[in-house]
Amino acid sequence: MQVYVELALAENFCMDFTLLYCAKLVAKNPARTARVAAASALGACFAVVFPLFALKGLWAIAVKIISCPIICLAGGKFKGFKAYFKMTAAFLAFTFAVGGGLIAAFSLAGLDYKSGEGYLLSSVPVGIPLFAALIAVIFARKLADRLKKTKKQTVSCVIFNGGRKLEIQGFFDSGNKVSFHGVPVSVIPLSGAVKIIDPTGIKEQVKIHTVAGSKKLKVFTAEKIEISDGEKTDTVENVMIGISPYASGGAVLNPDLLED
Repeated sequence: MQVYVELALAENFCMDFTLLYCAKLVAKNPARTARVAAASALGACFAVVFPLFALKGLWAIAVKIISCPIICLAGGKFKGFKAYFKMTAAFLAFTFAVGGGLIAAFSLAGLDYKSGEGYLLSSVPVGIPLFAALIAVIFARKLADRLKKTKKQTVSCVIFNGGRKLEIQGFFDSGNKVSFHGVPVSVIPLSGAVKIIDPTGIKEQVKIHTVAGSKKLKVFTAEKIEISDGEKTDTVENVMIGISPYASGGAVLNPDLLED
């Protein structure tokens, strides 16, 4: 079977991206799509170069197994080992599930399964249509988020920082997903910020990403935030808080805040 390098790179990139992005969704990892793409490119290069080393037996299996955690480490954003383990486990589960499913499908279809050539099974580039389907789903979700009406649920918040605390009413805004380096950002008014931090002490404004695009906003990391809807109270530590230039108002909570 003749394999072209360009096709091998494209096929393995598409398959790695599909599996890694699905693992990111299941593990609720905040890594951005660009990071997943970079890790997928790394995995594709490894899959193409690996056969050149001509490793056999246990050595070949060991190297392949080690490559999966490395790809996940490069493609995710982790606060600790638990988050890393969740995404790696999801990636391995998807890898084995898809691989087993493809072998079964090829066997039923009477096609040859070629091992040792990455994800290039027979003459069918399986990863490319899977990748195209995933991209369609991603764009559909983003379009749905843009068209979805903003849902507001009023909650009581207590933000703790530096021995101070701010009690403020807020709501989860599903139409405004503000983020900084993939970390969800909740926004409070200037009048609330001065009670727990000196905004003038933050010299640099940082660029954040919203549904409407990018803009600059002063942000800081609060020690924790307690959110109560009247029935239960959720506590989130190390919360990224943005300071609104407006003097008054409530807290605008990121809908992804409680998913971390």
